[in-house]
Amino acid sequence: MDYDTMLKKAREQLPESVFERDRFEIPKVRGHLEGNKTIITNFPQIASSLRRESDHLLKFILKELATPGTLRHQGLVLATKVPASRINEKIREYANEFVLCGDCGKPDTQILREGEFSFLKCMACGSKKPVKSKI
Repeated sequence: MDYDTMLKKAREQLPESVFERDRFEIPKVRGHLEGNKTIITNFPQIASSLRRESDHLLKFILKELATPGTLRHQGLVLATKVPASRINEKIREYANEFVLCGDCGKPDTQILREGEFSFLKCMACGSKKPVKSKI
């Protein structure tokens, strides 16, 4: 079997998502200030679009912003005033570390736990890289 035939056969076995060229957009935060607090009203939607648990994203955001906060029915409530641009930057960092594949750049990933280690496994290209299990 020649190289071109083997390549064609391998490409036929790949999932369709590998060939899609849709651009992945991270939603921007929406919210308001209430006294000294910052309220992000679309936090659950952001976590959902990243396909991650709200608690995981919450821990990352609170640690990175070094501020206390809670998840309530109206959204994420941060105990200090934080500019939206800074929150968006931290969500982008989260996506780069815990959502986007380092090889193909697609968001079709899952965080898998194997023993004591966590890995970011890409469902599109099959790549697997270690990630911090504890934030």
